[in-house]
Amino acid sequence: MPKFRLLVPVVAAVAMVPLVPALASAQGLDWKPCVSIAKGWDADDQRTECAMVTVPLDYSDPGGRTIDIAVSRIRATGTRTGAIVFNPGGPGQSGMKMPLTMSESKASGLLEHHDLIGFDPRGVDYSTSLQCDEDDAQPDPSLSEKDQARFLADHKAAANAACFAKDPALVKSFTTPNIARDVDRIREALGEQKIGYYGVSWGTALGAEYRTLFDSHVDKMLLDSVMPPELSVTTMDDDQAAAGENTFREFAAWVARYDSVYHFGGIEPQVEKALLDLRAELAAHPRTGPDGSPLNGETVNQFFAYPRRQWVEAAGQLAAIRDGGTPPAQPDAAVAPKTGFGWDTERTGGNFFQQNALLCNESPSPRDFDTVWQHRVDRIKANPVAGSFGIYEQMCVGWPVPATHWQFSAGKSPLQLVGHAFEPVTPIGWALAMQRRIGGSLMTIEDDAHGSLSSLPCAAAAVTFFDTGQTTTQSCPGEPIPAPKA
Repeated sequence: MPKFRLLVPVVAAVAMVPLVPALASAQGLDWKPCVSIAKGWDADDQRTECAMVTVPLDYSDPGGRTIDIAVSRIRATGTRTGAIVFNPGGPGQSGMKMPLTMSESKASGLLEHHDLIGFDPRGVDYSTSLQCDEDDAQPDPSLSEKDQARFLADHKAAANAACFAKDPALVKSFTTPNIARDVDRIREALGEQKIGYYGVSWGTALGAEYRTLFDSHVDKMLLDSVMPPELSVTTMDDDQAAAGENTFREFAAWVARYDSVYHFGGIEPQVEKALLDLRAELAAHPRTGPDGSPLNGETVNQFFAYPRRQWVEAAGQLAAIRDGGTPPAQPDAAVAPKTGFGWDTERTGGNFFQQNALLCNESPSPRDFDTVWQHRVDRIKANPVAGSFGIYEQMCVGWPVPATHWQFSAGKSPLQLVGHAFEPVTPIGWALAMQRRIGGSLMTIEDDAHGSLSSLPCAAAAVTFFDTGQTTTQSCPGEPIPAPKA
């Protein structure tokens, strides 16, 4: 397992915070308590306010069709110096709850001097979107693995085409530059000359785009779990598979430390062999789980990718399967159908079609099934454990429009990047590549958790950064890996 030296964790410095007035009173926004206007809002949240900002659908035609962007706010509790806009990533995730989430996190100190601003990107929840039907048809299990995959890809492509046809102009507008321009319209509506920005995951690409287009309007920017500077869903699948393979080896080394508990072997190679043999056994002789679903090699393989905080659970389940048991049935994730529009929308927290559209609108990846399938075969050959986990490249099979590329550039505004040493979702190499492209200081967290800064004590570094502009290149520890009970 790779070893990283832990440096002294960052501690927030005491500093004077200058008062920076807003350009205007922002009275043009019709703020109301979210609970009073937004369907499905948590009745216990009495702090968050909501409003709509109208923006052009097509920024090359500012006088044409407009759409609405939903915005949320929690006001600063102390001497206000500005506003911080948040995006949780996805793409396609709602950011409306982020002000509340951040105010209750280890980064809650941000609220003392800043209004916290969330929003739904175009195509998501309360913002202008469209209703799409999912095709849940399943292939004949007697088909080959490739033919089953082709069946699913064809049906997904047909569903995407049908949704695209409902509003081609809106779907084509689901791009990172357009959403960055929406963020600047939010800034204008807030009456701010400059805004802070805090983005996670794909939200880091949105931040890089905003800084590229509007650097003079950036006060300070923090990007956690950083995307690469060039988007390719093919490369994303490749890099995540390579990182996942490392995760499996680290997991095997951890299991070896507790051989007295799990009995897979006392050294990493023994554990790796035992786990891969268990996967092969279940692939050849599947069982039936408690809910009637098959317990097979793929089931076993999923446990190999569990994050560190769930290694105790994963190892326990694998030991139980080896000894003849079955893992407990997992409830299906319920996704509420989208109904209504604007504040009458049934809030789901995200939009899978918007994610699909944005990635395929901007990734120069293959659109034909056979090429995507061959890439999957090659990926599994190179990464026998994690190669099959890739999901992004197949999303763009049959996508009807060509891709436009990200064009990020460096800026002068203060920039703090945050990478995670062991993370397989946004591997640390992406943060290094982004830093080479756009600059900034890189803080490293010694964990595998996606976007975890706000949940850790070293979130104090984020508060210090937004209050003073002071960046850091130090490392900080993540949550410790739980130990199994004897």
